[in-house]
Formats: sequence, C-alpha cells, structure tokens
Amino acid sequence: MQEMILILDFGSQYTQLIARRIREINVYCEIHPWNKIPELTPNIKGVILSGSPFSTRDENAPRPDLSAVKGKFPLLGICFGAQYLANSFGGEVLPSTIREYGRANLSFVDGGHELTKGMSTGSQVWMSHGDTIKHIAANFKVIASTHDVENAGYYIENEQTYGIQFHPEVYHSTEGAVLLHNFVVSICGCSQNWTPDSFVDSTVAELKATIGNDKVILGLSGGVDSSVAAVLLHKAIGANLHCIFVDNGLLRKNEFASVLDSYKDMGLNVKGVDASEKFYAELQGLTDPELKRKAIGKVFIDVFDEESKLVTDAKWLGQGTIYPDVIESVSVNGGPSQTIKSHHNVGGLPDYMKLKVIEPLRLLFKDEVRRVGKSLKISDAILQRHPFPGPGLGIRILGDVTREKVQILQEVDAIFINGLKEDGLYGDVWQAGAIFLPIQSVGVMGDERTYEHAVALRAVTSTDGMTADWCHLPYEFLAKISNRIINQVKGINRVTYDISSKPPATIEWE
Repeated sequence: MQEMILILDFGSQYTQLIARRIREINVYCEIHPWNKIPELTPNIKGVILSGSPFSTRDENAPRPDLSAVKGKFPLLGICFGAQYLANSFGGEVLPSTIREYGRANLSFVDGGHELTKGMSTGSQVWMSHGDTIKHIAANFKVIASTHDVENAGYYIENEQTYGIQFHPEVYHSTEGAVLLHNFVVSICGCSQNWTPDSFVDSTVAELKATIGNDKVILGLSGGVDSSVAAVLLHKAIGANLHCIFVDNGLLRKNEFASVLDSYKDMGLNVKGVDASEKFYAELQGLTDPELKRKAIGKVFIDVFDEESKLVTDAKWLGQGTIYPDVIESVSVNGGPSQTIKSHHNVGGLPDYMKLKVIEPLRLLFKDEVRRVGKSLKISDAILQRHPFPGPGLGIRILGDVTREKVQILQEVDAIFINGLKEDGLYGDVWQAGAIFLPIQSVGVMGDERTYEHAVALRAVTSTDGMTADWCHLPYEFLAKISNRIINQVKGINRVTYDISSKPPATIEWE
C-alpha cells in the first residue's frame, strides 16, 4: 500500500493547502473529516490536525477521539489542532487579548529541535486565530514563540506529538515548508516516492483491477483533466474505452472541430455528439447560476445515458474530476468544509443511469494532473491549455443564455485568447476568459449614440485554482484587445478588466 499522511479536516480554509505542500515533497496524503477517521492501516506514517473556523471553547466545536492516534502515530496539530491538543491534555485555551491575523514573526525558535530544525528566529509566519494557548501542561515544551503568542509551537515529552499555532502551509510562512518537511520526512519517515510515474503505475493497476473487461464511456472536453483521464484509462483497458465529446453549444469558437482533430493522433476512440439544441432548450429562461449549472449537468447526464446505450455492455462512466472540483462542490468526503459551488461532474449519477463512476484523477490538483500528463507523454498543446469550466460559456454569460449571446461571447473570447498567444502572454496566465455582463451601456460610434452590451475580461495567475490573483497584463495589451473587441464584435461597446483575487472572488463569475 502507498505510504501516506492522514490529514483530519476541521473545516479550515487552508486544509487543502496542507495537502498540496505535502504532495510537493513527493509524499501522498489524504484529507478525511475529523468525525470519519478511516482505518489506521500500517501505511499511514503520520497524522495532521487542520485548523478550523471553530473555537475550541465553542459548545459545538469538533471533539475527535484521538485515542487511537495520539502517542501511536506522529501527530501534528496546526492552529485549531494545536489548541485542541493543548486544551484536551492539561492546558488552557482562552480568547486572545490581541488577536493575530496575518503576518507575524518568530521571536524564539528552537532550531535544534526535530520539528523546527533549520528554522530561524525572526522568520515570518502566518497567523489566523482569535484564541491563544494560555497555559500548557508540564510535559508540553515550547519550541516557538512570537511577540504576542508565547506558546506558538510545542512538543510533548516522550511522544511524537507536536502543535503549532501558525499555518506552515501558507506561502506567507516563509519557512513553513521546512517545518512540514521535518515532520513528514524526518519524523514520520516518509520515503518521498510518490511521483507522477509511480501514480501512473499504481493508478493503471488499480483501474485494471477495478474495471476488468468492462467497457467505459468517458466524456472528453479537450482540456487537461479529461485528456489525462482518457489516456490513463486507455493505458489500462485499451479498446474498451469509448470517448464522447459533446458539443453543448457553449464551447469556445470552433472548439468542437479543433478538439476532435487534436485527438486523432492519440489512439483514442472518440465520437463527437452535437447536443447544443438540448442544452439551449434546458437553459431557456434560467438566470440563477446554480440552476444553470444543474441544468447543464442534467443534460450532460442525459446525453451520456443515451450514448452509453449505444455501446453494448458499457458499465462505467469515466470522468476527469479533480480535487478542487470535489472540494468546492461538497465537503471533503462528507466533512465540515463549506460548499462554494456545484460542479456538473461531481456528486454521483441519477438512479436511472445504470453506470458506475470511475474518476482516476479525483485526488489530484491541477498541477499534479499536468505532471502526470507529461509522464504519459501527452502533448504540451493539450497539457498547457488553460482550464475551461465544464458548463462552458453558460456560466460566463450572466443572466439567461441565448444562442445570440453565446455567439457574441465566442467572438470576444477568441480575440482575447488569440491576443494572449500572439503577444506571448498565454503561458503567463493560468486561466483567462471573457464574461458577458447583464447590462447595456451608452456609447458613441462615429456620430451616433449606441446602447449596447458590456463584457469583462478575466485573467488570473494560480497554482491549483484554490487561490488565484488577477494577472497584471500590460496596459498596452489591454488597450489593443479592447479596441479590437469593440471594433470587430457587433453588439459590444464597452470592455472592462476584472482585478479581483480569489478569495474573496471566485475565478469564474458564476
């Protein structure tokens, strides 16, 4: 079994970052809810307790039973996790007299201790808490402090149990990666053998064992996730994989034909299905973002149900679902993380659809998917494509969706994306697109007054889509693209640029 670190999630906004940082050092980890601790098998090398929006003093705060973990596995509590351990084993947690949110600096760190080895006094850390560990038990020993928090880091004598008040998983904790490496590699003894090649080998073997000689239907989109999922499945089951690329009428300009063409040399069995009229009919009159997402998801399921019946003995539906999709749609494995938005490819299938779901990428972040794709020798033309939402332009048109609006937005989007490529900026952007706004504005063209639509351009930089910053594109480029859009796309007389980060905004507007 693959060695792993178990992360118990108490609902922190940073829990997924803990997983990312651990995977960056080639160690596999999984997130599970604090109240659904899995079987503690020998391949689990250590356990991490996440932060939480709760206070340990809250009546309804999480109170996990750690009797099978503490003292038996290396255990690291982060923020709430550290407070819970301190409060549960002889210490006291009280409201902070000075709350710490954001940057702080270590005024003391024991650079010789196994957890904090290599860290330095003055190192910047990231705090996010309204309580503080006021007192610790006699067998707890301090190994880190800030000016305002004496017990910022501790260990328990004679056992491998540790707690830190700050968040090492956040980039702003400048030596946080050192601490996590110390815990995962030096203390837990992980061998750092979870690589893209090892993932491919283990996943292909698992797919073979799970699917056997069954046939799988897979929805392709032309994007990174579904392409990598398709190649993994093809490597496992060969001709028993039947790929379907659905034109939902909400794709980018000319994308249906270009995507089908891109798969010709990959040896995949791909069928194109034009179902655009079905999607437009289902979307008619809908303006609420969640209702639109659910409508698009419903038609996708209906189309795949129809197509699956044309493949004799098809028993599985393959999907390119990745970790952020799961995290943003539902609490991780039924846990306490907050739902942000639904994804059409997450949450199972209706009872009438007699297919089981197979999701080979469900526990990978986007950059991990790309590394796996590179290991599979998939072309950069596919691997380096920007992410594109499953519901397509349907969630980039605010308000109701019509064919006319889609055609306008396709033209705007094509000018923007092609412009990024022409100016060598495409690779500097993680995701880009245009949004059709539900407003009209007054303009002037020639000597005439216009009252036409407005669009917003969106471009962000990110690593995995969990957080993102708006991309600082050159003013000259934005001016050129704005001019092209207004001159070439009939019906648009105003172009804006979105300078919101995630959080508080999301990458997509819906």
